[in-house]
Amino acid sequence: MGRWLTVALAWVVAILGGFFAVAGGVLASLGGSPYYLVAGVAMVASGALLGRGHPAGRWLYVAVWVGTLLWALWEVGLDGLQLIPRLVAPTVLLALVLLTGWRRGPRARSRAVPAVAAGVAALAGLGLMLGHQDVAAQGATPGSAPHAAAAPPGAADAEWRDYGGTPAGRRYSALADITPQNVGQLQLAWTQRTGDLPMPAEATEHKREYHSESTPIHIGDTLYTCTPHSFVQAIDATTGKTKWSWHEAARIAGNNYLVCRGVTYFEAPAGTPCPRRILAPTFDARLVALDSDTGRPCPSFGQGGAIDLRANMGVSKPSDQIGTTPPVVVNGRLIIGERITDNVNRDIPSGVVRAYDPVSGAPVWAWDVGRSPDAIPPLPAGHVYTRGTPNVWGAITADPDNGLVYLGTGNASPDYWIGYRRPFDDRFGSAIVALEAQTGKLRWVRQLVHRDMWDMDLPIGPSLFDYRAPNGQVIPALIQTTKMGQVFFLNRLTGAPIAAITEREVRTDGATPGVRVSPTQPFSTGMPSFTPPAPTEVATWGATPIDQLFCRIDIRRAQGTGIYQPMGLRPIIGHPAFDGVTDWGGAAVDPVRGVMTVNTMEMPFKLWLMRRDDPRAAKLMKQKQGGENAMQAQLQTQYNTPYVAVVKAWVGIFGAP
Repeated sequence: MGRWLTVALAWVVAILGGFFAVAGGVLASLGGSPYYLVAGVAMVASGALLGRGHPAGRWLYVAVWVGTLLWALWEVGLDGLQLIPRLVAPTVLLALVLLTGWRRGPRARSRAVPAVAAGVAALAGLGLMLGHQDVAAQGATPGSAPHAAAAPPGAADAEWRDYGGTPAGRRYSALADITPQNVGQLQLAWTQRTGDLPMPAEATEHKREYHSESTPIHIGDTLYTCTPHSFVQAIDATTGKTKWSWHEAARIAGNNYLVCRGVTYFEAPAGTPCPRRILAPTFDARLVALDSDTGRPCPSFGQGGAIDLRANMGVSKPSDQIGTTPPVVVNGRLIIGERITDNVNRDIPSGVVRAYDPVSGAPVWAWDVGRSPDAIPPLPAGHVYTRGTPNVWGAITADPDNGLVYLGTGNASPDYWIGYRRPFDDRFGSAIVALEAQTGKLRWVRQLVHRDMWDMDLPIGPSLFDYRAPNGQVIPALIQTTKMGQVFFLNRLTGAPIAAITEREVRTDGATPGVRVSPTQPFSTGMPSFTPPAPTEVATWGATPIDQLFCRIDIRRAQGTGIYQPMGLRPIIGHPAFDGVTDWGGAAVDPVRGVMTVNTMEMPFKLWLMRRDDPRAAKLMKQKQGGENAMQAQLQTQYNTPYVAVVKAWVGIFGAP
């Protein structure tokens, strides 16, 4: 290596060493690993010697690398993924440093051969270590795994008539054409273009969230689906040809959340006009009924084919109230909840769940927890359902035989500062609620998070099936997945646990003054858990030692890490966080083999509260008012409370989680 390249490399080594010495000193002062401080000081010395052409500079860096290797193996063993940020960059730098000993001429080369050989050996050894990585499942399946008493009625039906396959929300098909043996041979049959594309503000400026999340239903030879801008479409299941498409100019202005997850099919009694209907939510808070054959609105339903869900909801902005998830029709009732905006304001529309006559669209009952635990008759014009109550934004599941519907509830707004929660908010937030479909009367409620201050609401209703216990008893059961990664297994008629639930003590200190924190939380100890372990300094990752070091400092500065750390003025590293381990997709339950399949995600977030008069809060508020969405501005405004919340994905300086 030439002299100037050697000097340049010496500067790189010294500068990196200086960074590690300073940042490593911060980490060590917080009680973290002293490795970065020691390695940084040694690298500064190595860089200085290399710059002077002294061979000791090379061997000092070799010593740093050997120490790094031993430290890495001590911390994480042969975990290849964890060794990447600890060893890859230092090993590349080692190879470059050793090349500074390579000189022209046979004698110079012979002296450099051992050093270069050492570098090659280091790279080869690193490759072997990174290639050795065992992957083990977390948790274990209990010896008495849930299984069905028998195949459910209609299990072999080729149609997919409901959002979750059936009203029970199992997301299971008994069709056997696709098998583990032939799934790899599947080929594209057709592609359908909806014609619904992001508008400029959605595609470039990111002022709105545009999500394509629909699960089509399958009736006869037709698929029915919806799009983010509330297009409702019928598609030939064999050819992919669009049979019809319905879309009306809707109130887009000010609506920053655009998503539709599906539609519902309903057959009205014989002789009814528009007997076969597609019921679809819209992002401007309507529920439309369309003729499934033509796509035209059913004029006898509601007002001209639609129900205005803003009725009796009081003053709201377009984005405060959005239909994202299809209703459920069971026992002569059309039952629907809505997405009510989170964390913008304490004064928001009600989380009321309403039932309508699916033929006429006339309102039948309203479950407004601020007025009664049981449903009440629809309010007359001019009256408003209780503002800011827990909403039901995920899919509702139903048990037609027992006349029950199951709601997964959210929280009263805001999610992150809970000082103004009311008794009924506390009782019904983040809970499974069973209501009688005909009347809306409360059958039972089981809360899965107490005093939720982390946005751990239930994003979907449970999956229902019949369970044969080891003693032969058949129990009507449900399985509920959660954002926390806990899986709850209950008797669906009573809410009683089938698998054990244990109230465990959790941390209570660190919240803002005057906020009551629940001293315990329910853990489903009788079922496997998908809850990830709390992040630790050793477990942090990164693309390089640099961003890993920043993550280590974050961990040490945090008030707490993991699940159920109280929200306060110091950051916590929430893992899991509001995106959950399992979100609105829920689980797929095979009721024949007793197998549940769950799609999981692990994305930690850094969260904390700031007083509204904090200058930093004012800066973030200005960014948000300038048009940036919540993810960009990282701010939850929580108007009409003393605090704003900062919620940001916990990633390194290079963007890696």
